[in-house]
Amino acid sequence: MRIDAHQHYWSITRQDYGWINEELPILYRDFLPEDYGIHLIKHDIDGSIVVQAAPTIEETEYLLELANLSDSILGVVGWIDLFTSHKEQFKRFCKHKKFVGFRIMMQEMSDVSRVLEQSYLEALKYYEALDLPIDILVKENQLGVLNELLREVPDLRAVINHIGKPRIKEQVFEPWEHLMGEIAKHPKIHCKISGMVTEADHHNWEIGNFKPYIEYILRIFGPERIMFGSDWPVCLQAASYDDVLSILHNSIPQSWIEENSSGLFGENARKFYKLG
Repeated sequence: MRIDAHQHYWSITRQDYGWINEELPILYRDFLPEDYGIHLIKHDIDGSIVVQAAPTIEETEYLLELANLSDSILGVVGWIDLFTSHKEQFKRFCKHKKFVGFRIMMQEMSDVSRVLEQSYLEALKYYEALDLPIDILVKENQLGVLNELLREVPDLRAVINHIGKPRIKEQVFEPWEHLMGEIAKHPKIHCKISGMVTEADHHNWEIGNFKPYIEYILRIFGPERIMFGSDWPVCLQAASYDDVLSILHNSIPQSWIEENSSGLFGENARKFYKLG
């Protein structure tokens, strides 16, 4: 099974997406399953994991409704407010067969240290015990806090989105390299090779800009804890769907691809999200 482990849908009229406005004209329209179908066919992809793009319960419900109508949506990663009645929200979403987990949006937190508050940690320990898949959206300058969090919940089943958002545009590797190396020591932490083009120069990137970052992720996480994600349509700010795949294929030795492509392009995501 070939899976795109990270992409988004949205309807602008729902007004959930404050970060998508007329200043981002390429994204300022609806993106729905019928728009994504061409990529499924062209690249022989069986389906995708759709990830929330707004921190609201309503958007998660909307994505689950879309999932009812589209066979290509294999799973929905929603959003839960861990600072409030998260168990009630979780139980409601669990009634849907395509709800596979939720995403922690550290990137959007004005005070990221709040994830170390006791109530937040207790909430995560609850999901740690359930072995629930959790996505983590985090920027390079927040990786230190994430390492502190993982020391408190070391068995969390989680996947880092967008390789932890290193400063690809500036070709900076530290402290990203060291901090991601520490994160990778946790055996239940995975990493999505996704969202890199928007961290590069949107108009002047080269494949060589990404190669050392990808090679490092492959080395520290190994072939069984990485997964491909297009980050479509967000990637369109800097690259097409075809470009995103081309970057990956041209940054990894062909021998590695031949031996591990089934894991990278689907099997690892299927296992991580516990798809049927």
